[in-house]
Amino acid sequence: MHQVNSLDKLPPKREKVETLNTLRQLSIASKSLGELKGIAQTMPNQEMLINAIVLQEAKDSSEIENIITTQDELYKALTIAQKQTPQVKEVINYRKAIFLGYDLLRKQGFLKLKDIELLQKTIIENDAGIRNMPGTVLKNDTTGEVVYTPPQEKQVILDLLGNFLEHFNLKQDNFPVLINLAILHYQFESIHPFYDGNGRTGRILNILYLIINNFLDIPILYLSSYINENKHDYYRLLNKVNKSDEWEEYILYILKAVEITANRTITKIASINASLSETIEIVKAKEPKVYKKELIELLFEQPYSKIEYVVKKLNVERKAASRYLNKLEKIGIVTSKKIGREKIYINIRLFEILKRN
Repeated sequence: MHQVNSLDKLPPKREKVETLNTLRQLSIASKSLGELKGIAQTMPNQEMLINAIVLQEAKDSSEIENIITTQDELYKALTIAQKQTPQVKEVINYRKAIFLGYDLLRKQGFLKLKDIELLQKTIIENDAGIRNMPGTVLKNDTTGEVVYTPPQEKQVILDLLGNFLEHFNLKQDNFPVLINLAILHYQFESIHPFYDGNGRTGRILNILYLIINNFLDIPILYLSSYINENKHDYYRLLNKVNKSDEWEEYILYILKAVEITANRTITKIASINASLSETIEIVKAKEPKVYKKELIELLFEQPYSKIEYVVKKLNVERKAASRYLNKLEKIGIVTSKKIGREKIYINIRLFEILKRN
């Protein structure tokens, strides 16, 4: 059998992770993240942002595991009760797990082992829990070669997870937060505590760690799109740390991912804000009687809306809700689509922004 890699407990040696290069990139990434936190607070309604970004992340993170869907399929699945493909179901479960983690964090301010198990269970929809059978290996998809054998004994896995959580929940750890984010991500993926869903669970833990440390208020920074674009380097650099304890290049990769993803999210928020202002102006000018702040915000919280949403949000009758949406369609704010018996209304401008990477 392929030799099991021995995995050291945290923390690694300071000189391995805090180098001149990593500290320089840390400064750049921290600045971008600070700007993102600031601009996110300018949104009049945080729900708009959370809904938009979280679904994009669910799609991108699942794509890393070769679970491919489209934005359109996902929004339809969230809006209409219909039979879902296995791929859509997995992405929706991942989205559910993000919200679950965020709620847990808001309630208790830290995570327990059972919370991490619950996140994974929500993503995968099974009760297998922490690995307790030997034989788990990570292989090269192309060649089938075993590239890494994680710890095999359940007690070793539990000890490593206890050590991981100790550092995850510390507000002031040994290293700057973003360097520690990279270290914790490496450690969790190397422990590989579950039979399935380790990557997706680990990527949710990334955002929760930033929230614990007040780097963000809401779950809006995800590294999955960057990892997708640079997947080969991601696995190569994780492996490099495993095989030869070389941290610098991997830490730089994660810090660069934070910088680029934060800047992209800032651009996206600016576009959403501009689109919201433009939509308000158009509706006020062309259909002033229909204009209601809550109605416009709903179209940005739910890019795919339906009559029931308007009824609930505005506390109006179905007839009035239908009239509002039809008038908004006439002036080009939404476009309607019939799916089975249901009619959905798509916020065209917002959907275009969300599709852009």
